[in-house]
Amino acid sequence: MSHMVGKEAYKSLEERLNKFPQGAPPSETLYKILSLMFTKEEAALVSMLPFRSFNIKTASKVWKKSEAECEKILDTLASKALILDLECEADGEKKYLTAPPMAGFFEFALMRVGGYIDQKILSELLHQYLSVEGDFVHELFWGTETKMGRAFVQERALNTENSIDILDYEKTSHILKEAKHISVSTCYCRHKAHHLGDDCYAPMETCLSFDDVAYSLIKHNHAREIDASEALDIVNMATDYNLVQCGENVQNKPSFICNCCKCHCEAFMAARKFGLLVPMNTTNYIPVIDESKCVGCGKCTLACPMTAINVSVSQFQNRKLSVAKLNDDICLGCGVCVRNCPKGAISLKRREQSVVTPVSTIHRVVLSAIEKGQLQNLIFNNNAYKSHKAMAGILASILKLSPVHKFMASKQMKSIYLASLLAEK
Repeated sequence: MSHMVGKEAYKSLEERLNKFPQGAPPSETLYKILSLMFTKEEAALVSMLPFRSFNIKTASKVWKKSEAECEKILDTLASKALILDLECEADGEKKYLTAPPMAGFFEFALMRVGGYIDQKILSELLHQYLSVEGDFVHELFWGTETKMGRAFVQERALNTENSIDILDYEKTSHILKEAKHISVSTCYCRHKAHHLGDDCYAPMETCLSFDDVAYSLIKHNHAREIDASEALDIVNMATDYNLVQCGENVQNKPSFICNCCKCHCEAFMAARKFGLLVPMNTTNYIPVIDESKCVGCGKCTLACPMTAINVSVSQFQNRKLSVAKLNDDICLGCGVCVRNCPKGAISLKRREQSVVTPVSTIHRVVLSAIEKGQLQNLIFNNNAYKSHKAMAGILASILKLSPVHKFMASKQMKSIYLASLLAEK
């Protein structure tokens, strides 16, 4: 009987995670991952928690336990980075957040060396679930039109002319300066590869988190606290290693920026596996190749994380020359190629059509939920959002959406109240 109760607890957690807009397709491997990371009691309890931030009173109501007992359980879960405990608000109220698998508790478990989990076994299971089975990764990067992540342009690849047009939210340096808390930790992707015997050329300690996420990871020793100056030094070092800055796809207060290598980053590996589909929002820049300067050395090709540049034979002034050619459809616009060209033949220009970036995390999540037909899960999951305050936050994001997304939201909810609100705007 206890075995059945345990199995059901993990299955409930699987179902709960798959209701996130990013999804987490159930499989025997996911069951093994969850049973390694959560006790059956923890799995049962976390499967009942809401998607957005909540307080101890909410947990007490959902779990039907005393607030003191709930606080102890929540703090234990946070100490293992299975959920996040957020910095107290002005009124001193403690709040918590249930993290998704990615970017979330999958990574958190491998963001520090050591810990309560056998990291070699966990790495093998994550490799099986993410890289071999692939359903989760496909849903993560291509399950919705709104991407979870976006690439950042390498600011050192910009020249005086095109750097004038860059917006604050497009600059890694601006994100670092604005963050209240910054942490650095071990790169999840390269740490996992290490346990699989596939060590990388790039440094390990390059994964940056910000604000609430950083606060919780620092508090429980999953990450090291740093200031903006050291964070910028890490970004510059990562740039020298041809790593690409990839962060949360929002304008305001992104929760993370990773420094990704082309050989082990889950997004880049998935792009190659599924036919070089763009796995994240591109930057607002695109490379331009001056064929009169290009010598066809291929250094840009070797550095490009998406294999968006290839050397081919081109006719130039009655001569056949080997020159670099760009595939615009899969280019991230990161600028790595610019810095690797020894002849200065590549520069960046602003894309003609701007890339739309969601304003905030809730904006991004609402968009994804609408696109996957899961808006009702976001609003009504476990009665968590029947309060006026929580409902108002989601509705405020919906009201700012395009007419098409508003229509999709209204159709999903089939709500007279929501339809009337949308009609007024």
